[in-house]
Parts: sequence; C-alpha cells; structure tokens
Amino acid sequence: MSLPLRDELRGLRPYGAPQLDVPVRLNTNENSYPLPDEVVAAVEKALAATLRDLNRYPDRDAVALREDLAGYLGVRADQVWAANGSNEVQQQLLQAFGGPGRSALGFVPAYSMHPLLAAGTGTSWVDGHRDENFELSPQEARRQVAAHRPDVVFLCSPNNPTGTALPLAVVEAVLHEAPGMVVVDEAYAEFRRPGTPTALSLLDGHPRLVVTRTMSKAFALAGVRLGYLAADPAVVDAVQLVRLPYHLSTLTQAAARAALAHAETLLGTVEAIKAERDRIVRELVAAGFETAPSDANFVLFGRFADEKSTWRRLLDRGVLVRDVGLPGWLRVTAGTPAENDAFLHALRVSARSERSEPRSRERKVAG
Repeated sequence: MSLPLRDELRGLRPYGAPQLDVPVRLNTNENSYPLPDEVVAAVEKALAATLRDLNRYPDRDAVALREDLAGYLGVRADQVWAANGSNEVQQQLLQAFGGPGRSALGFVPAYSMHPLLAAGTGTSWVDGHRDENFELSPQEARRQVAAHRPDVVFLCSPNNPTGTALPLAVVEAVLHEAPGMVVVDEAYAEFRRPGTPTALSLLDGHPRLVVTRTMSKAFALAGVRLGYLAADPAVVDAVQLVRLPYHLSTLTQAAARAALAHAETLLGTVEAIKAERDRIVRELVAAGFETAPSDANFVLFGRFADEKSTWRRLLDRGVLVRDVGLPGWLRVTAGTPAENDAFLHALRVSARSERSEPRSRERKVAG
C-alpha cells in the first residue's frame, strides 16, 4: 500500500544517531557528566511542587522560565522564547518565516536536522558550501546569500559536525545581504574557547537576527528537551502565532528553572569538558591524525581512507563515535577522562591493526 506522502518527504530518512548499548558512547554530543546531587535535589523539589496541579494546563507563555533564561543571557524577557529543544524553536521559525514558496540556506557540512526541518515545513532547502577546511569567509557567505536570496539563513557557530566557530564578520555580512531572517545556531556556545564571540552581541539593531541555544549540552539536560531563542520582541511575537497550545509542559518548565537556578554548578563541568576536548585534540595530532579546530564539546578527526571501517573497529572495542557522512572523517564527543582514555586507546589499536592489514594482504598475494 502506498501512502499519499508529500513528494518532498519521499525518500527521506528520519534524523537519528545509533543508540547502542556499549561501554563508551561518544556519538551524540551529550554532556557525559550526570547532574550533581544538589541539582538533582533541586529538580526533584521543583517537580514535586507541581504535581498536584498537573490537572491544569501549564503556563502557555512560560513567562517565569523566559525571565530566568533572559537573566542567564543578559537580555530582556520579551526577547526570549522557549520550546522543546532548539529543534522545535527552529521549526517554529521556519513555520513563521519559511514555508511553501520560500527557501532556507545553510552552509554544509552543518547540522543535518536543518534540511529536515525545512522539508517538514514545506520550505525549499539550499546547500551552501564551506571551504575545504570547513571555514566560511564573510565575502563567500555574502556571495552565496546574494546568489540564492533565501528567506531564512542558518549559521551554525560553533558548527556541528566540524566544531568550527564563525567570526562575527560572517554574521554581519550575511545580515547585510540576506533579505530575510538570519538564524545563528549556538547550541554549543558555552564550550567556545576564550575570545570566540557570540552573536548575542549583535542583537541590538538587527531585528532579523535570531540566536538559538539549548540546555541539552552545557546544562546536561538532554532528557528535559529545552531550547530557546533570543531575538527582537517582534520575532517572539511571530513564533507565538505558530506554536502549539501549551507546548511546554509544567514539568519541563519546572526542571529547567531549577537547573538555571544552579547554573554556576552545572556549568562547572563545561571547563572540565573543554580541557578534555583540548587533550583529545593534542593526542590525536600527536598520533598523526588531523582535527578541525573545535569550539564545541566534540572533535572532528581524520583523515581516514575508510572511515566506516574505523568506526566499526572502534565499535568492536566498545567505543561508539559518530560517522557524520563526511568522507574521511569521524566525530567524537569529549566525555569523561576515563571515556576519552578508552577512545584514544581503541583508536591507537585500530590504527595499528589497519596499518598491518594491507601488508598482510600483500604478503598473501605475493605468496
């Protein structure tokens, strides 16, 4: 039986990464550190306080949560909107500013969910391009925007899957050229290296700029699903036209607020993760691998003659990393020191095995 699926959705595959039961999972850029006991206690208390009122709908506009998020970002509450992960925030932006007859542009390789969100909202997707080092200059970004005239431009900084951050000059160039909205996806912003800027500093005077973030990574709340944006108040008004009624549950709002009240404690793990990320880079380079400069909690590394074979070798040794579809490259999340030790050891063993196999085959042929 053939279902009357929309033509633009035919042949697509759902977004997702392997969820395998292995000792070391470093493939989905989660925060590998569990919530500290004091934060667990605070979340439990906050959730318990809501239970008797679950017969009532949640605060439709999540006012208190948005006020807390605004305090964390240093902006006004009317500049903030929240939803179920930054994916839903971006979906709402495409529902409001994209749609049939409109287009969105992203500079690949980048977050693979963006084209799927475009397809789901009937928005035409355009692949922009980065250079061979995964970088994007202001001039090249502006040229591509001028060529395609998209209604929505996605800029990832730091970029997923490469980890590279964008200079503010790139964002400014796109803002100058783009006829529509410019969305800067800063899901990994808290992990950026010193001196790496955030597009939040450009919000004033740019009403078409939107910065999206998440509590899944730095705040270790991937299971809560809380994403948010900062933008001009008019953008917040616009996305409320397309949001579902009561889209953020009472439990989600309570858990996120409790976590934000302990932001300093939760963000303490960020420095540990950044140190581990930098250690991974140093050890990979020392072992002869290439890495992309990372301002995120992961590292893109290569170059492999057969990345799929390396991925499988690592998995056979109990380490799951991400094959992001870039020929010659794999991505590893910076985990705990023990997890990273296991990854680096498995990679060294895999590299030795891989180097020995061609010689073995040659000997067999010669014999």
